[in-house]
Amino acid sequence: MSASDIQSADADSEDEDSGWDAVRDLPPSAKLVAKVLEYNETLTQSQLAEETLLPPRTVRYALSRLEDVGVIDSRFSFSDARKRIYTLRVE
Repeated sequence: MSASDIQSADADSEDEDSGWDAVRDLPPSAKLVAKVLEYNETLTQSQLAEETLLPPRTVRYALSRLEDVGVIDSRFSFSDARKRIYTLRVE
């Protein structure tokens, strides 16, 4: 097996590592935020902090980690453009 075959096999395994498999390797705070989003469709960062009882800074970190692995979507709130609304992409 050549080095290019190994690299392509690694790329294929990374594609399969989406969804809840990607969340499995994240910190507990990110898992909790993902689970709360699973039950509550869409929430803002402050709503997530209230629901999870986590500090806002921890929620921000969890959201950034979830965005890095591509399991959440965010958009601006129509009622308040300063806020972002987060939605879970994983089924």
